[in-house]
Amino acid sequence: MSERVMPGRADGLITLGTADALWVDLTADSAVPTAPDAFTRPPAHARAGYVLLGGYLATTVQPSGGQWSVPETAVRQAAAELNTVEMDRHDLIRIGPFRTAPRQEPNEETPLRWRQRITEELLQEPDGPKRAARHDVGRPHHLAGIDWRQTLVEQTRDGTRRTWWLPRAVVKLLDAAEHAETQWVRAARRRQGGAAAPEPPSHPRRPRDAETREATSPQGRPASPRPYNNELEGQLYSVLSKKPGTSRKVTGWACAVCRTTPATVLDHCHEHGYVRAPVCQSCNTQERPDHLYSNDIRVANRYTRLFHTDTDDWLRHWHRCPGCRARTTLPLPHLAAWTAHTACRSLRPTHQVPRGRKPCGVLRVSWTGSQQAPRSCLLTVTVDFCPSGEHRILAQVSYREAAERFGTWLAGTAPDVAAAAGPDCLDGLPAQPRSVITDTSGEGLALF
Repeated sequence: MSERVMPGRADGLITLGTADALWVDLTADSAVPTAPDAFTRPPAHARAGYVLLGGYLATTVQPSGGQWSVPETAVRQAAAELNTVEMDRHDLIRIGPFRTAPRQEPNEETPLRWRQRITEELLQEPDGPKRAARHDVGRPHHLAGIDWRQTLVEQTRDGTRRTWWLPRAVVKLLDAAEHAETQWVRAARRRQGGAAAPEPPSHPRRPRDAETREATSPQGRPASPRPYNNELEGQLYSVLSKKPGTSRKVTGWACAVCRTTPATVLDHCHEHGYVRAPVCQSCNTQERPDHLYSNDIRVANRYTRLFHTDTDDWLRHWHRCPGCRARTTLPLPHLAAWTAHTACRSLRPTHQVPRGRKPCGVLRVSWTGSQQAPRSCLLTVTVDFCPSGEHRILAQVSYREAAERFGTWLAGTAPDVAAAAGPDCLDGLPAQPRSVITDTSGEGLALF
């Protein structure tokens, strides 16, 4: 299927039109929907010297007097990586709109800017994505070769306020694409040694072949982010977040939880104020308590991953906070979620369904008081939306009892984490821990 622009060349270049057709053909069975014009339709601009395909960056070249082309092997490699991605359409991450956008370092904005592009496009549609879909039947909405419109989910609050969500797998792919592009642009800027920065794809300028080879690996991928090795341990977020260049430094690490995706934000403990580690947007959203009110959270399905599937990783991450580690506990919202999801699991009733029994309703946990007054802090685990309306309050657990249960469970579930915790493991903690952040409406990504 490939069209060789330069016969006999080892890398087997193909034209952009041929690459589009090959990309669609190779990804026909992918769980992530792809676009047929990944190379020839904006925001892809091959004349800038590269094309993003999922989390893969493929370099482009223009032989003397020939058409812009891309190595066939790069297209096949990108398609092979995308085909391995599994996507759960019910595991969603909110992408907007938000009252406040995450802060970015000056001049570090990448041309892709996928969150901004999607938000701007959707905000221009007064009747939402459904209307646009009717007017643009068959038109792919393409970012990094992914047709994001096919996976977009819109939710409406109070009949007026719209929010938009994408599957976690798509978010991670687009984050990886943006990171790859950032690394490429930075490498090109460093090579110029203080000269003008490379022009973004909207005003493309093809770099020299030598520059292209230096910016990427032989497989067309930028250098991988380095593992996080507790370089920021013990530092206060309020201090570190104000230092110039912190955002750029964070993106140089791989996510400290999943260790596969470039980090984008600096996670920290809201009760004690300490930095935990740099994490990717997906893991950061997964960790975030699903607040209904400042003292009331839903126990979402993702808590299965936090407290069962990937328990060791998450417990180790949370206990990077010296305050939580010394007190062998979790921040109050996380401790409440653990109490409802794990400690009270056996109390949750079930109902008969055609294929067995289903857990009753939706778990919710609320609390009175705070961790700063543990004697008066009480957690209440309830069930919402019970089909028969017969269940309501499942349990009431004091904060101290919940913390003791957690410590016992921690010792049996993650003994390595438990062994590193306790009041004798760290001195110099603040006498007055910071109170829980009250703005938990989900609007400020920069909080996390």
